[in-house]
Amino acid sequence: MIGGIITLVTLIFIRFQAAPVPLGLPESITLHDGSSPLAFTKSKDWYAVVTSEEQILLYDLNGVIFQTIDVKKP
Repeated sequence: MIGGIITLVTLIFIRFQAAPVPLGLPESITLHDGSSPLAFTKSKDWYAVVTSEEQILLYDLNGVIFQTIDVKKP
């Protein structure tokens, strides 16, 4: 039983010593004048920034904006 606990603790220790996977975040993001970022999300093909101007800006991985979505409050 003691051997099993030692093995389990050792495996957990080894697992958490592994280097984390890099996120691949962009170097910089250019927003419209006067807006500031509120949230950021990334997928494998694009990333999005929610701004203080109540917009969602969608960028490709090269940093080129391809869609702007205006958020409408009810």
